[in-house]
Amino acid sequence: MDLYRVDSETYKVSSVYQNELELDVGAISPDGRFIALSKNNSNKDSDTYILDTYKKNLKPQLISKHDDPAQYTPETFSADGKYLYYSTDAKGEFSQVWSYELATEKHSPALEDEWDVTFIYFSKSGRYQVSGVNTDASTKVSILDTRSGKQVAMPALPNGNLSSVNFSSDEKTMAFYLNSDTSPSNLFVWQVDNDSAKQLTNTLSKDIDQSDLVESTIVRFKSFDGLEVPGVLYKPKQANRNNKVPALVWVHGGPGGQSRTGYRAMLQHLVNHGYAIFAVNNRGSSGYGKTFFHLDDKKHLQSLDWVDSEKIGIIGGSYGGFMTAAALAFEPEEFKVGINIFGVTNWVRTLNSIPPWWESVKKSLYDEMGDPATDGERHRAISPLFHAKNITKPLMVIQGANDPRVLQVESDELVAAVKANGVPVEYVLFEDEGHGFTKKENSISASNAYLNFLDTYLKESFGPQG
Repeated sequence: MDLYRVDSETYKVSSVYQNELELDVGAISPDGRFIALSKNNSNKDSDTYILDTYKKNLKPQLISKHDDPAQYTPETFSADGKYLYYSTDAKGEFSQVWSYELATEKHSPALEDEWDVTFIYFSKSGRYQVSGVNTDASTKVSILDTRSGKQVAMPALPNGNLSSVNFSSDEKTMAFYLNSDTSPSNLFVWQVDNDSAKQLTNTLSKDIDQSDLVESTIVRFKSFDGLEVPGVLYKPKQANRNNKVPALVWVHGGPGGQSRTGYRAMLQHLVNHGYAIFAVNNRGSSGYGKTFFHLDDKKHLQSLDWVDSEKIGIIGGSYGGFMTAAALAFEPEEFKVGINIFGVTNWVRTLNSIPPWWESVKKSLYDEMGDPATDGERHRAISPLFHAKNITKPLMVIQGANDPRVLQVESDELVAAVKANGVPVEYVLFEDEGHGFTKKENSISASNAYLNFLDTYLKESFGPQG
């Protein structure tokens, strides 16, 4: 993408940076002089550059020279424009934030934690520094008063994750959103140093009793080789050892995504109807250090005495949809049912049809999944479509007709192949969606379809005779 400046009064458009080096814009200094750019070299390695727009015909300057693979990603500039703050995992297992002084080219540590520091930014004058840490699938936000050097003591708030923290022009009032397992994001305002904050919105539907919703817990299970695999567990309120419930393994997208705490209407809908859900953060998930991220079984749930071990299914979206189809194709006896939501089923086609606007991240994707020029045979071997004859358990497929990532033809072909096995297949095609849901009514329709499918084929224990 190229970068342009638009005059807010005249709407005149002028070019700032023509992107000949396939760099991504990461941050712009408050006065517009400096641009921090990044380049993905691989899924383990990236670089950060600085461009001084006051100097004509000057190429971006590399500021992240390093020998071993590491990520360097620009975050923000200081309010006075003297420092760039960037994140890097070059200094340890987890991402830290460092500062770069533009005048002296000096690098200094700014913020580190026992988990990934995921963001940092400043209020308009620079008095308040806002940072976030990905603490075991939840976001821990901290606010530092840079004048006193002390953390700002927040008022008592409901449980949940803060986001979008912003200050008024005079920096006496702070606004933020709060999201939790049992509530969508609500807007709060707080007069700094007051004892309480004011909630301005209540976004949960009036038809839902919040006490009916379930708070998740973070659990860890040992995998086949002893590695602990973390995840977010949702236990239906009616579940106990005398009332065992069916369960689902939810696989996130990515591939390097993460299942996190917070409001998920679809998950709460299924839990409310008696399905336990384990949102697994499988090997390759982000948030647990770079080693775990680059490591790329159902037996966890069978150890819980309130789960019916004979009624466990798998569900996921995007890359998680691929994992769902792959589980049914390559381990056909592991799960009773699968729901593939916008999932890749033919990596040969998908990796050969990457759109041009993905160019800057294509190398990282190839590092994760393989280059189609050299790995075509492996892509065919891992694509569920070419092994659909193995699928013997009921399958649901959700597809958007306008999906640019997972083309409709992939789902069409998978559904036809599995139907040929004599296996129940439900195919829900949304003519007005792409890769994911943008319309609330479609999301609701899909959620009801999941429930009806699971009630039919998982809760009622579909057998060989149908």
